Amino acid sequence: MKPGNISPETVRQTVRQGYGKIATNSGSGCGPAPSCCGSSSRAADELAQHIGYSAQELASLPDGANLGLSCGNPNALAALQPGEVVLDLGAGGGFDIFIAGRKVGASGRAIGVDMTPEMLTKARRNSAIYRERTGLDNVEFRLGEIEHLPVADASVDVVISNCVINLSPDKPRVYREIARVLKPGGRVAVSDLALLKPLPPEILASVEALIGCVAGAVLVSEIERMAREAGLDAIILKAKTGYVDGMVDWKDPVYQKIAARLPAHEKPGDYLTSLEIAARKPRGA
Repeated sequence: MKPGNISPETVRQTVRQGYGKIATNSGSGCGPAPSCCGSSSRAADELAQHIGYSAQELASLPDGANLGLSCGNPNALAALQPGEVVLDLGAGGGFDIFIAGRKVGASGRAIGVDMTPEMLTKARRNSAIYRERTGLDNVEFRLGEIEHLPVADASVDVVISNCVINLSPDKPRVYREIARVLKPGGRVAVSDLALLKPLPPEILASVEALIGCVAGAVLVSEIERMAREAGLDAIILKAKTGYVDGMVDWKDPVYQKIAARLPAHEKPGDYLTSLEIAARKPRGA
């Protein structure tokens, strides 16, 4: 199946089904190694610490909230403040939302959106544990697609997302939705997978690579263009190539298969990078 022949709805259904399995399998979708398509609890924590989450943050999470699906640390990038409203696109089991909730405090709000019912069930179950541990009732999870956010216009201070936008079949619309829900002066703090150069066609055609957060990635320059055309400015893009190299070293199954399909002198990190995306909605918007 060639990528050009896959309809947007087929992409959504494939991703929804794949991540539904990860949610119901407690994050062990790809075996014990750290992986963008789900990992064991121990490996997921190892990956999270590798990309900048502290041991204290991880220890505070409900069991099973960290599914090993991260490719960066948008919470650190966001520099969240008490009282802010933060929105997480593709919240999964609630990993980043529960960390964000502690940062924005009782006067703030942390909202997670996910299109996978199984993930939403997991996140809402984890919410009870979060409330019990923190005494905070400031997180919520909504079912929806990131191309059609169930969030009011100009109601959010910060939008975060962790290795999710690359999976969308309509990324320009996602960035327009981000701009719509942000308050004037609101900011974006996203970690995502991006391309340094185009992937070979045989890798793009792999549905497994799609679920593994790879085949949906686009060039860094395209991400900047989409964000700018959506009306965002102050755009800063920072490539962190060590993430992909680390996934190969950890023998992640998806990245190992990609490496096997590349010419002998090339490696996945030559094509893929974890990308920090920071931007703002102009105050006069």
